[in-house]
Amino acid sequence: MKPLHSFRVDRTIPKTLAPLTQVANNLRWSWDRQSQDLFRWIDPKLWEETDQNAFHLLELVSQDRLVELAEDSRFTEFLKKVASDLEIYMKSESWFQNRTSPLVKVAYFSPEFGISSALPQYSGGLGVLAGDHLKSSSALGVPIVGVGLFYRSGYFRQGVTPRGNQFERYPNLNPLEVGLEPAFPIDEIGVRLADDEAVVKIWRAKVGRVELYLLDTDHDHNPPHLRAITDRLYGGDVEHRLRQEIVLGIGGVRALRALDIEVSTYHSNEGHAGFLGLERLRELVSEGLSFKEAIEVVRASNIFTTHTPVPAGIDQFPVDLMRKYLGYMAQDCKVEESDVLSLGHFEGESLEAPFNMAVMGMRLASFVNGVSQLHGEVSRELFAGVWPQLEKSQVPIGHVTNGVHPSTWTAHELADLYSSNVHPNWANASSSEWSSFMEVPDELLWQVKEGLRSKMVPEIRRRLKTSLIASGWEEVNLGWCDSVLDSKTLTVGFARRFAPYKRADLLLSQTERLLELCLSIDRPVQFIFAGKAHPKDEPGKEIVRKVFDFAFNSQARSRFVFVPDYDMSLAKVLYQGCDIWLNTPTRPLEASGTSGMKAALNGALNLSILDGWWAEMYDGLNGWAIASAPAEFYEDERSRLECDSLFSILENQAVPEFYDRDLDQTPRRWTARMKHSISTLAPKVSGHRMVSDYVSKFYEPAATRSQSLCEDGFERAKQLAKWKEHVRNNWSSVAVSEVEIVENVDVDGQLDTLVRVSVSPGALGAQDLTVSVLWGKVGRDGELVDEFKEKAELVAVAPEVGTSVFECHLKVQGQGTFGMVTSVLPAHDGLSSPYELGLQIIA
Repeated sequence: MKPLHSFRVDRTIPKTLAPLTQVANNLRWSWDRQSQDLFRWIDPKLWEETDQNAFHLLELVSQDRLVELAEDSRFTEFLKKVASDLEIYMKSESWFQNRTSPLVKVAYFSPEFGISSALPQYSGGLGVLAGDHLKSSSALGVPIVGVGLFYRSGYFRQGVTPRGNQFERYPNLNPLEVGLEPAFPIDEIGVRLADDEAVVKIWRAKVGRVELYLLDTDHDHNPPHLRAITDRLYGGDVEHRLRQEIVLGIGGVRALRALDIEVSTYHSNEGHAGFLGLERLRELVSEGLSFKEAIEVVRASNIFTTHTPVPAGIDQFPVDLMRKYLGYMAQDCKVEESDVLSLGHFEGESLEAPFNMAVMGMRLASFVNGVSQLHGEVSRELFAGVWPQLEKSQVPIGHVTNGVHPSTWTAHELADLYSSNVHPNWANASSSEWSSFMEVPDELLWQVKEGLRSKMVPEIRRRLKTSLIASGWEEVNLGWCDSVLDSKTLTVGFARRFAPYKRADLLLSQTERLLELCLSIDRPVQFIFAGKAHPKDEPGKEIVRKVFDFAFNSQARSRFVFVPDYDMSLAKVLYQGCDIWLNTPTRPLEASGTSGMKAALNGALNLSILDGWWAEMYDGLNGWAIASAPAEFYEDERSRLECDSLFSILENQAVPEFYDRDLDQTPRRWTARMKHSISTLAPKVSGHRMVSDYVSKFYEPAATRSQSLCEDGFERAKQLAKWKEHVRNNWSSVAVSEVEIVENVDVDGQLDTLVRVSVSPGALGAQDLTVSVLWGKVGRDGELVDEFKEKAELVAVAPEVGTSVFECHLKVQGQGTFGMVTSVLPAHDGLSSPYELGLQIIA
């Protein structure tokens, strides 16, 4: 029978153990080694059975055990030390405090946050990245606050039937049992949703030095349809998703205002939180700015990060739903409906087309970025329609390659090795400091890695059996789970979302070669797979079924394992214990990926398609690159060629290197590759590097620009809006009247070419323009090769003929045919980029 009412009884903690609550209520315990040792001490067996979840441990441990610990002086002294270390950590200065920075606070909005499996508010990489972003910000002392939603059922717990069919189980999470507490001093706000006003609860989590606020509509004052808005992550239909995103974006801004948190920079992690921009526009118009003036203020302080390389991954909402839920925005902003709707559409696109959240995010941001170098290139092509007059290479979308929080993911045994051989603060070590890791004895590194694999095998067996029992399997039929895998065998891991483009089933297209590897007597290979498909992703579920079927029904059942119910705690076990980390996406559909980064920190070698982060960090020796077939190939042919490459690397390189041992059984070639991988990748994949890149490239410039535009009653914002309108209205009057090569002078074998550009500014002034010459050798396809850019300086103004003259010198080396193009762009010191307006004249 389902209860109609509930009540809560809290655990009574002995007075001498009171600091336990303090330690548990800051999620720093999820990555702090001493805190984890403290909870393990309480009950080692229960600590492992709860998947190292401090909240569940304290809920389940017996009162007798707590009384016993309260009388144990060794434990209470250690507890005092851990609590004292937490207090010191919270007050200590770090990297950011040693900077002179305009940054007040960053508000980081994300639909999901993967801090720990103890707070299951994530589905995959986007959420785990957001969690690592907050944790690395905490480590560096960066002033940041997280804003998200609290989903009462999280994402879902995965079950698998004996036929391999995935089914979903949804827990009912109590926020007070997963480390949350009501925000203070205000813990409720209101958000308008069509004809309803939802009461939204604000919960707070402590993530080291950082606070994370999660919004929740499951409030007693709300009717059922409003309470259900924050029920599940990525659940429901398109209208449900729109409601969630309104609560996140609009509600998130209102929560910050209610809590009196001063923010200088807003960072939207994907378009899900894009309505934060609309709410800020509404606020500023209510303060007296015009809509266009408000846009300049909002843009100045907004950063937008895109995570998808395909249009299908972008949230788009029917215009009828936009009118239903946000029609009031036009009235509140004192503009026409078309002015609001145009924010979410490409240039020239019908305003009746679906409203594009990514396009709005870009239109309301001064800085836009992808999450790897390759993804930046893909994004410039995907979103070129926002700036149609620009060449794709000029589209103002940059990149910051993702990173991971080192202390969360790195095994303690390896962390000790890094501390003693790289730097005591190894997570912040430089590339030159990491180079010293090459001097670590092979035997020592191999001993550590062997130990981690030996720890992983029994844990995978336990999780496999536990997850199948939870799926409804009879325990009496699961004895075989106790003998899968071997602690001495080369182990390949694959764990991530089972989205079709990630191709978890690529190996299965050549099962004979796969079985040969698994069943080898002297050089076997074992595989561990894990991952969930979205509940509505039927192709993804079919891949789960195929992988499951091979794992449970093939001859290789003991050496090919699928572990259901993938989460962060299982991921950590796999990263730390596997020897090879496999990644087989269809290039270029992996925006970044971070699982391979975490594996690399644990000494695993990446075997991956050159996509996402691996495309820029692979150097030929720090792992292996699976050959990518041209995108023009048919899907089946492409998969066959790439699978051939994958098996060839395993058969001819990886397996021989792993099993080629010297007299003391150390694989020298393998450990050499491990050391090179760790020393080259560790400083690059660190989340600390990622966050410091965001601070220097985006957060601080945005804060400076925002401060400038807001001074003196927004005077500069008003001037900038007026100037932009003037430029847009008169850009058609600008023309390049002549481009000439004035002289070529040979200076010591280098040709100094003077280029003169005459421009008619029309209704604009010469000061409103910037002129550049793009030049280089002309390739066989007629395009410029190794393109260079030289800014032309204004040398003369002839108002009587309406011409301004610009000149620059090109330093030309080599022979052959060279070409050049003149580019004229708007110029103003208030712009974040000369390409911001998307206006350009080419001649």
